Amino acid sequence: MNVNVPPSQTLRLRRPATADFAKAPQRRRHNGILQDQLRRAAKGPWCPSLSMAFRLLLLVRVSAAMYSNIQDCDEVFNFWEPLHYLHHGTGFQTWELSPIYAIRSWAYILVHLGPRFGFFTLRIVLAVISSYSEATFYRTVVDHISDRVGRYMFFMLLTSAGMWNASTAFLPSSFAMYTTTLAVSFAFRAPSAIDGLRTLGATVWFAVGAIWGWPFSLALAIPFVFEEIFMLGFDRVSPENRLAWSQRRLRRLTRCGLAALLTAVPVIAIDSLAYGKLVFVPWNIVKYNVMGGAERGPHLYGTSPWHFYLLNLLLNFNAPTLAALVSLPALYITSIVDRKRLGLQRPAPDQGSPFLSLAMRLAPFYLWFTVMSLQPHKEERFMYPVYPLLCFNASITIYLVRGWLEVFYVKVTSSPYRAAKSSIFSSFTFSIVFFSSLLSISRIMALNRYYHAPLELAHYFEAVELHRLMNVTGLMPPTPVKQFKYTTVAEDFAKVDVSTIRIFNLSICYGQEWYRFPGHYLTPEGAEVNFVKSGFDGLLPRHFDASIGNGTIWKHEKTREIPTDLNDLNVEEPSHYVDFATCDYFVHAFFDRSSTKSFENWDRVHCVPFLDAEATPTLARTLWLPGDWWKSKGTWGEYCLLREHAHAEERESQRWGAY
Repeated sequence: MNVNVPPSQTLRLRRPATADFAKAPQRRRHNGILQDQLRRAAKGPWCPSLSMAFRLLLLVRVSAAMYSNIQDCDEVFNFWEPLHYLHHGTGFQTWELSPIYAIRSWAYILVHLGPRFGFFTLRIVLAVISSYSEATFYRTVVDHISDRVGRYMFFMLLTSAGMWNASTAFLPSSFAMYTTTLAVSFAFRAPSAIDGLRTLGATVWFAVGAIWGWPFSLALAIPFVFEEIFMLGFDRVSPENRLAWSQRRLRRLTRCGLAALLTAVPVIAIDSLAYGKLVFVPWNIVKYNVMGGAERGPHLYGTSPWHFYLLNLLLNFNAPTLAALVSLPALYITSIVDRKRLGLQRPAPDQGSPFLSLAMRLAPFYLWFTVMSLQPHKEERFMYPVYPLLCFNASITIYLVRGWLEVFYVKVTSSPYRAAKSSIFSSFTFSIVFFSSLLSISRIMALNRYYHAPLELAHYFEAVELHRLMNVTGLMPPTPVKQFKYTTVAEDFAKVDVSTIRIFNLSICYGQEWYRFPGHYLTPEGAEVNFVKSGFDGLLPRHFDASIGNGTIWKHEKTREIPTDLNDLNVEEPSHYVDFATCDYFVHAFFDRSSTKSFENWDRVHCVPFLDAEATPTLARTLWLPGDWWKSKGTWGEYCLLREHAHAEERESQRWGAY
């Protein structure tokens, strides 16, 4: 019998080629301005990639979008309110938005308008933008300055209370922070004759920040301009050819500047449409703040001593503030005791100095801090554009001090090998960054636990009080059956349209708490917000006049009309108040130290603990610690939503709906 036997099979083993084991090329270390002197051949410290850095930052920034406070009433009245007017047709108008003065840009406001944007949606969008700009800046520092400096800076950005506040604020100063961070991501690369992208990128982002956001932020470009024209960077130029080289650099910078000016065209077009006349808002801002004269100007809204920003930065960044302020002296000391930290060899006559290059990168923070401190009118938000630069300067100082410790250790032990094996230096830098982060987190928690009441009260008014009112008056539909697989009945119930309350003509009023009003985005449609006379004697905003949308391109024609009840002298306008007797709800803060008006006919609907900052010791109001012992160190009041009893009784005695 014939059996078909399959042919034999063999397994052939082949030695793999060398290329099969080739590893992906690793980023070379010691390419930046600052260079480690110990363990130079060792693997560099862990630094998150651009993608990882972005995701970690985004996690924190989205948390800030959801839980951070509104730090400045200007954010509400000058930006959230006009945005709400464009979106829903209602809002408050400040004198800055009058066509006579025109010192707020409708173009800046308009770019934040989305078809389905609400308060938290827009904040999350701002969180994404901030996270990207910060992550890009961080990677630039890692690649062009030092991986260790980049790592220190990353954790400062991630955890600082200052960045928590600034990153999601709807303010031109926050916008300038984004653009400045992106600009220095280009500018911190070494200049060269062949790197035109560096010049164009930095110039455009500086221009966008100044034209679309805040014009004063352009001052931060001065060190970049100086470096671009006069400093060699990667170029090698003999002294006799230096003038011609500088002229070529100047021509390149001029071309990039002219290209960047094109970003002003849409700003002029949009603002001119909105105000009904040709206007360049950045110039109006500069003119008012610099050339306003004795009768008008920012000093009308308060002045502060020279050390205001020093204390404020210590509050928001703690120890890194001091480190940032001594970064230039630290660089000078390094040039004496640890010169190799910025290059193993002295530069030749045709080369640039790494010390001067690093000094140019430290200069913007000093420039801004000095200029702002000299101004009589100071506000926390004015420092927002340099918050990332503060973290950079502080990281430079920490790294340089670490270098001093290494030099001292080697000098004492006469053993670079023992220094390379020692954990003293990493423990030193870790302890500074770690404890600074702990203090920052404590500050963030303090802001949320002590001062979040205005936002909590706004949520309670819409989610609880109005639902109760609709229920007792027959406007509330029956509790829905669970509609969706991944939602609860409570979530479905929260989707009830509360705008039906407009039939009540509810008036919710603010008195002395007017500056803590969180905005119409957090106020239900159908409830009108009004102000009543309190101890404040300045100018409060007015309601925007309703537009009928008869414009061809710009549908909000009332922005072109000149209100007669607004002025730039901060003179009180009585027509902006309503009679207290007409209010249905009232928001008020009760403190033991303050004398309060009588609320005999008012019911306390809901009250939230609110720290009395003036009566609380500095440390207790600055930081948060768990436990009742620490809480007892503060003096507490109540932030309350009040309901007028007679109005409520009359309103709730009727059935207004069919349910």
